[in-house]
Amino acid sequence: MIPLNPWGDRRRGRVGLLGGSFNPAHDGHRHVAETALKLLRLDAVWLLVSPQNPLKAADGMAPLARRLASAQAAVGNHPRIRATDMETDLGTRYTADTLAALAVRFPRIRFVWLMGADNLVQVARWARWTRIFAAVPVAILARSPYSQRALAAKAARRLSRFRVAEGAARGLAERRPPAWTYLHTRLHPASATAIRARRGDAFIKE
Repeated sequence: MIPLNPWGDRRRGRVGLLGGSFNPAHDGHRHVAETALKLLRLDAVWLLVSPQNPLKAADGMAPLARRLASAQAAVGNHPRIRATDMETDLGTRYTADTLAALAVRFPRIRFVWLMGADNLVQVARWARWTRIFAAVPVAILARSPYSQRALAAKAARRLSRFRVAEGAARGLAERRPPAWTYLHTRLHPASATAIRARRGDAFIKE
């Protein structure tokens, strides 16, 4: 895979963006990325490790370098999935700003924003959240036990007329936003919260 240059390039392709704290990353994140590659016919998925999620407290958050390392370990040597702290280089804090910057720096890539159903529940709390859906197509992946709440949430109701049938999801990257789909995928049991609990927060403190 071509190395990621935060200043951009002229490559073409369909790329899924999976943002998050990855505190820590785990096999569930790789499962989501691999599922998106297959169901959305993507060329690559980038895991965007956030310097600091604005909706999460800094207390209890491991250093960025450690979270990035955990994401890189979770990805392993997969040729089409890449973990990056590109948002640090972009100088962006909010997803809407990150997408705007990426559109300028990678003008020939068709991006798709990926997120779990738990994020659809509360995405209306995100800064300028409607700009996210206006910027790129969005794919929501099922995550227990949030499915019913997600599809009844403010964002899903407000954007219901732009929902793409799951059977047409393979062409999502080519659609003009707003366009979003909900993928009823096989669930993965991994949880960053559970991992930290088992470690006694050692991941954060080590």
